[in-house]
Amino acid sequence: MAEQRRNWTREETIVALNMFCTIPFNECSKNHPLIREVAALIGRSPSALNMKVGNFGRLDPTLAARGITGLTNGSALDEVIWEEFYGDFDQLALQSEQILSKLRSSTVPVEQDFPIGEEYEYTAKQRINQDFFRRMVLSSYNNKCCITGISNRKLIEACHIVDWTADKKNRTNPHNGLALTPTLHQAYDSHLLAITPDLQVVISDSFLGDKNMTRNTRDFFKAIDGTTIAMPDRFAPSKELLDIHYQSFVQSNI
Repeated sequence: MAEQRRNWTREETIVALNMFCTIPFNECSKNHPLIREVAALIGRSPSALNMKVGNFGRLDPTLAARGITGLTNGSALDEVIWEEFYGDFDQLALQSEQILSKLRSSTVPVEQDFPIGEEYEYTAKQRINQDFFRRMVLSSYNNKCCITGISNRKLIEACHIVDWTADKKNRTNPHNGLALTPTLHQAYDSHLLAITPDLQVVISDSFLGDKNMTRNTRDFFKAIDGTTIAMPDRFAPSKELLDIHYQSFVQSNI
């Protein structure tokens, strides 16, 4: 039976934007498990939800720069939701996850369910935002480390370019993210490794000179020194934020 035509609601469109941000671009289809689950929750067919997700592709500047136009038959509401949330990922995370939580009738905390106490409310929102950031970053890099190309999901982490404790406004911003293996993530956070604004990997001389490092390990880091990271499908790393971290790396290694 054909799906009865009805207008998309604001909440449904916010959920579709969540799907656009958190499902790898090359994996999004009507058969994707999350598309099928959420389509059932909102009373849409998987094909309809997948098309709605694809409509956001036409609004994404990163995709446009790569010559990818997305689907062209988007609605005015798509543009309204995009303009409202594209620069405010904290709110997208909170509102979209609240909607999904209600639809699933799960125990994920929603705003009105927070008990009295600012510390718990802050912790709950922080958990939601951090998980949303992780899913956005990993999906944009297709679950691959941007330096090594390793694609085992158990070995890939979402790394903040500028540490989330130092930049509150960019805590959930996927342009402040890189997909790295745990070792490279730790090296990046410890200023043993940096990525320049022109996307080149730089390894600390003092780190390479560590006498306790095995030859194989040193050879690995020498091999990636000076290479260019792989770009994500969307949410390209901010050159401004990369430069902030790089300048800190330089000062730490003087």
